[in-house]
Amino acid sequence: MESDERPRTLSQYKRFQTNDEGRKTFSSIDQIKTEASIERIYDRYEQLAALDATLPKLLRGDHARYLQLSLERLSSAYESLDSSRPWMVYWILNAASILNLRFPHELLDRVVDFLVKCRCKEGGFGGGPGQDAHLATTYAAVNSLCIIGTDKALNAIDRQSLKQFMWSVRESSGAFRMHVGGEVDVRGAYCAISAAKLCSFSPEDEQKLFEGTSAWIAECQTYEGGFGGAPELEAHGGYSFCAAAALMLLGGENRCDLKALLRWTVNRQMAYEGGFQGRTNKLVDGCYSFWQGALVPIVQGLIARAEGQQSIMNVSLFNRYALQEYVLICCQRPNGGLIDKPGKPADLYHTCYTLSGLAVAQHCETHSLPLVLGDERNEVLPTHPVHNIPPKAALDAYRYFIELDQPGSAKEEKHCNGGPTTTEDPMDVSLENDSDRQTSSSHMSEDSSSNYTSSRASEY
Repeated sequence: MESDERPRTLSQYKRFQTNDEGRKTFSSIDQIKTEASIERIYDRYEQLAALDATLPKLLRGDHARYLQLSLERLSSAYESLDSSRPWMVYWILNAASILNLRFPHELLDRVVDFLVKCRCKEGGFGGGPGQDAHLATTYAAVNSLCIIGTDKALNAIDRQSLKQFMWSVRESSGAFRMHVGGEVDVRGAYCAISAAKLCSFSPEDEQKLFEGTSAWIAECQTYEGGFGGAPELEAHGGYSFCAAAALMLLGGENRCDLKALLRWTVNRQMAYEGGFQGRTNKLVDGCYSFWQGALVPIVQGLIARAEGQQSIMNVSLFNRYALQEYVLICCQRPNGGLIDKPGKPADLYHTCYTLSGLAVAQHCETHSLPLVLGDERNEVLPTHPVHNIPPKAALDAYRYFIELDQPGSAKEEKHCNGGPTTTEDPMDVSLENDSDRQTSSSHMSEDSSSNYTSSRASEY
C-alpha cells in the first residue's frame, strides 16, 4: 500500500519557528539559536537539491569506515567511557547492522572474547574486565552477543548466573537497581526484561522475577503522560521508551494511561526541525530519533493490544519524512558518524540511535513498503523497536535458547551446533515482515557499498 506522506517544502515550514513574543528565557534563546543553525543547513540543502535530484544521500561508506575504525581502535576521547565498553561494542554493532555492514569473523570472535572478560562470576556483565556487574552493560553485552549470533557468542551468555544477578538487584516492589547498591530507575526494569526475553527465561522464572514490576513501572507515569525514571520524576523520552518497551514485553499496560502517553510522545517531534526532543521545552537531539520515534509504534501496539484493534497499527502517527530530513540533512558528518545537532561532534552513541531512528522512520509500517526519503539507496535495514537489534537476531536468539531448554539429546546438539527451530516468537511486536527483510549482520566487508540491497526489489 502506497503512503500518502510527502517530503516537506522546508522553506514553508519556517512559519513554525519559535516566536518568543518578546519574552526571552534561557530555553527560548537556545531554541532560537538551534533553529537558526538548522535553517542555514536547510536553506543550503534546498539550493543544492535544485541541482542534484539524488539529495539527500546517506553517507554509507563514510559511516562504515567510522564504525570499523572505532571497533578496532578508539581515540583517547573515549577514555572517560572505560566503564561503558560493552555499550560501545553494542553501538557499533547495531549501527553496522542497520547499514548492512559486515565485519570479518576473526574480528567478531575477538569481540566475543572481550565480552566474556566482562562477564562477572556473580552473573551479568560489567563495564569492562574486572568491573562490577551492571544492568545497563549487561543489556548492551547481551544485545551485542545476539547481534553477532554465532554459537560462540550465544554460549557466552551464562543464563543461570544472569538470573542470579537479576535477583540480586531486584527490589521487593518489582523495581530493579542498576547494580548492587545502585540507583533504582525504570532503565533497570527494561534492561532486565529485555535480556530475560532474549535469553528465553522460562515463564515460571519470569513470573517470579518480574512480579510487581508492571505495577511499579505504571507509578512512573507523570501528569504529562510520559514516564520519569522513577515515581514523581519528570517525563523523559529515554525513560518513557524503557517503560513502554518493558510493558510491551511484560504486559500490564492496562495500568497506564496509554492515550496520554501517545499524546505526549507525538508532541515531542519538533515542528520545524523534524527531529524529536527528549523532554518538554528542550532542544532537538538526534538520539531521540529512536527513543521517541520507536516509542510511537510501541505505544500504538500497546493500545492495539489493549483495545483489540490491530488496525491502529496501520498508520504512522509521526511525520516520518520530517524525521528522515533531520537525520540525513542535519545529523551526518561528512567524514563519518552522526551527531546530536548541528555544531556537535560525531560519537558512537548518537551514530547508533540516530541511525536506529532512521530505521524506525522507514520501516515502522510493517504492512507497507518502506518509506524512504530520496534515492532508494538511502534505505537501511529495520531494527526491532523494543530491543533495538536486528529483528532476525532477536528471533534467532530466542529460538536458540528455547531449544537449549529442550530435554535430551536435542538440547545437547543445539548447544554444540546452534540454529533456528520452528518455535513461535512470543514477543508481542508485529515485525514478521521486517524480519523477512533483515539479512545477517554478522560480518562486514571493507567495501560497504557492495553489501547494499534494496528491500523493495523483493516486493515486486
